[in-house]
Amino acid sequence: MVKALSFKGDPKTKKRKRVDTAAKFGEPSTELTTDAAGPVEEQASDDSWVSAEATTDIEGPIVFVLPSEPPTCIACDTNGQVFASPLENIIDGDPSTAEPHDVRQVWVANRVAGTENFSFKGHHGRYLSCDKLGILTAQTEAVSPLESFLAFPTASTPETFQIQNLRDLYITIAAPAKNSAVPQLRGDAADVSFNTTLRIRMQARFKPKLKRGKEDKAKEKISRKELEEAVGRKLEDDEVRKLKRARREGNYHEALLDVKVKSKHDKYS
Repeated sequence: MVKALSFKGDPKTKKRKRVDTAAKFGEPSTELTTDAAGPVEEQASDDSWVSAEATTDIEGPIVFVLPSEPPTCIACDTNGQVFASPLENIIDGDPSTAEPHDVRQVWVANRVAGTENFSFKGHHGRYLSCDKLGILTAQTEAVSPLESFLAFPTASTPETFQIQNLRDLYITIAAPAKNSAVPQLRGDAADVSFNTTLRIRMQARFKPKLKRGKEDKAKEKISRKELEEAVGRKLEDDEVRKLKRARREGNYHEALLDVKVKSKHDKYS
């Protein structure tokens, strides 16, 4: 199930605690347990935002942070108008700390099937598009070449990207319109420059490296109860340490077999 986006400053909803009625009346507990990496709900709801470092990171909810002062990002309204939106959740003006405060600032990135291109869907279900004049909109409900973009890491600036459309032109910022403090957005820059250099912020739970890290930690951790169930008897402290170390080092099944064999020898000795 896709979790709704939440932002800094949103009121926290209290979760109802489930009463373990079995334990209350002295019966064996049937309460659902969680795996070693922590509660399932907690793992699935990592709402922190991190910077994408490579194109392979770009997935799920993202924010395009523009190279502007004050810091802004690409946003769209329900009519499909695309504009630069000021960022409020940012520490000391550092774009590497930016987080969205408005759902209009969030896009959902997906690979276009069979290509290296990305599509970016707005909060209203329509896709970011760039026409032949370089005008950015978000009004279409389907992906065509106009809604397909390439993302290239900027060689000189880590954790930043160039976003290119099908005409090999880049998304860029231009001078603010009259009586405005925010830059204008275009999709017609022919060359890479500071104005085309965007940072992509994304939710940590979608970042492949962080996903693998959590999976690895989950594999490493195992409870004493689980070990004893695997062996089929109560374990000594040194046996628990041995099996946990083997799980971290990758030879868990061999160590488990040794302990089981030892159990049989002890039984018939």
